[in-house]
Amino acid sequence: MKKFDIRNIRFKKVNLDQIDDRLLLINLYSTQAITFIIGLVWLLFQHRNPFLLFSLPSSLNFLLWGLGLAVLVIGVDLLISRFVPEDVGDDGGVNDRIFKNRPVWHIAVLSLVIAICEETLFRGAIQHQIGPYWTSIIFATIHVRYLRHWIPTGLVFSISYALGWVYIHTGTLWAPILAHFIIDMIMGFVIRFRREE
Repeated sequence: MKKFDIRNIRFKKVNLDQIDDRLLLINLYSTQAITFIIGLVWLLFQHRNPFLLFSLPSSLNFLLWGLGLAVLVIGVDLLISRFVPEDVGDDGGVNDRIFKNRPVWHIAVLSLVIAICEETLFRGAIQHQIGPYWTSIIFATIHVRYLRHWIPTGLVFSISYALGWVYIHTGTLWAPILAHFIIDMIMGFVIRFRREE
């Protein structure tokens, strides 16, 4: 029997066109699962109860804050996309590949999974440790596909900071989860139903 040697592992850069749809979805769901697990472990290291983090608040004010932030972000994003050349906001075609040919229900599911997993880690765990500013820098850096252009990088940072502010103001993780979910879902629908020129 051959012994496993870690030095034999090789990594190579893969172009987005080399990944089929199935592998893209596996990658997306697995990275979100890893994000969620890291968030839960981080919460446990902070001696915080994840169940309390996800408890529904007694007031429904978080719905207004989440919806309001989502409407604001979508409006700003659509305004920017109207006046800024498309190549400035280019993410390498990742969002098109994820949302373009996806059924409506799957866009909603993807958006919900992404919102819950990312908000658990970033707002629930990391922001509690280092605050909204540094959390937003990490959040923008994690979205590496936008780093080639300053406008989408600044937009991701601003959205993250706004999500953090809403979390602090409402005291519930459900407000940023709701906002993140609506933003991703609506932008996914825009990509899905956009007319080709």
